[in-house]
Amino acid sequence: MFTANDIRARIKIQPFQPVRIVTSSGQTYDVFHPDMVLIAQRELIVGRASPRDPDIAEQTDRVSVLHITALEDLPTNSKPRRKRSA
Repeated sequence: MFTANDIRARIKIQPFQPVRIVTSSGQTYDVFHPDMVLIAQRELIVGRASPRDPDIAEQTDRVSVLHITALEDLPTNSKPRRKRSA
C-alpha cells in the first residue's frame, strides 16, 4: 500500500526517472515529467501529455492513492503514450 508521501518521494527523485503508476483495476498511467502529477492526500491528478507539446497536459485523470498497487520505472528514452486497461 502506498501513501501520498511515498508517491511524492518517488516523483521527487533527482534526476527524474519516468514512472508507470499501476492501479488495482489494471489501469496504468505513464509519467514522463514530475510536473504532470499533482499529489493530494487521497488522490493524484495525472496529466496526459499533449502530442503537440509534451510539457502541457491535454487531459487529466484522477487516481485514488488507495488503488495504487505499483510504481514501475520506465526507460528514460520511452515516449509518452496513453493509459491502457488490462
